[in-house]
Amino acid sequence: MVASGKDTSAVQVDSKNLALGTRNISAKVYQGTSIDSANAYITIVPPAPKEYGFEIVNKFPHDTTAFTQGLQYENGFLYESTGSGGGTLTSLRRVDLKTGKVLQKKEFDSEKYFGEGMTIMGDKIVMLTWKNMEGFVLNKSSFELEKTFPYKDSKEGWGLTYDGKRLIKSDGSNKLYFLDPNTQQEMSSVDVYDENGQVNFLNELEYIDGKVYANVYEKDVIAIINPETGIVEGRINLVGIYQHAQYDNELNGIAYDQAGKRLFVTGKLWNTLFEIKMIAR
Repeated sequence: MVASGKDTSAVQVDSKNLALGTRNISAKVYQGTSIDSANAYITIVPPAPKEYGFEIVNKFPHDTTAFTQGLQYENGFLYESTGSGGGTLTSLRRVDLKTGKVLQKKEFDSEKYFGEGMTIMGDKIVMLTWKNMEGFVLNKSSFELEKTFPYKDSKEGWGLTYDGKRLIKSDGSNKLYFLDPNTQQEMSSVDVYDENGQVNFLNELEYIDGKVYANVYEKDVIAIINPETGIVEGRINLVGIYQHAQYDNELNGIAYDQAGKRLFVTGKLWNTLFEIKMIAR
């Protein structure tokens, strides 16, 4: 029981104490020896997130054959995973930030694997595939495959990031899955909501200062998510950042330079990687 009242007094329920999402509320009314009941569904949503626009700080070349699925910055280089889109092959790449030149590349059997998100975890790179229910652990220096791992409750691989303690994975739903970094097995998950309800199609991920930044598939939007609660606390509107975007080459790719506090974004088959500054609205 969450609340009660007598006679004609109103009954109020504090939604702050209820979990996010659709909840079934049932009520019983007692009058003498008779009991009436009623049921209703309500959806608990968080407050509206903080809204951000953007300012372009810098532009860098980006390989137009890179169907970008995962992106991360480390020590002057970008690490990028690509899918089999636009005639390109599934691959893992190390790229020079300033020139966009591909310095190292490993290609996969694109008839079997469609590459998805990736993240750096110490001296390893963990990379997802889309529908194979299988992920890869590779050596960061050599790109040699060290092991594979199966998915569990998440049925597809979309985005992946690392918070220093857990791998965080998306599968195109409104869930973030938390994986053991040593075994890559799913431990738990959280549902993601904004003021309108479920935020579905969570795609490429980046962990920045305690929050998960997530591309929303086919939208020029990055959701800033509290991974402990699933609440979208911020939203970056990137509409218009890339004038050539069409179907199947949408915004996808977030990287962060922790030391330099630089935020980078790009998209599938884009010719530019942008360094942006978030502008509060």
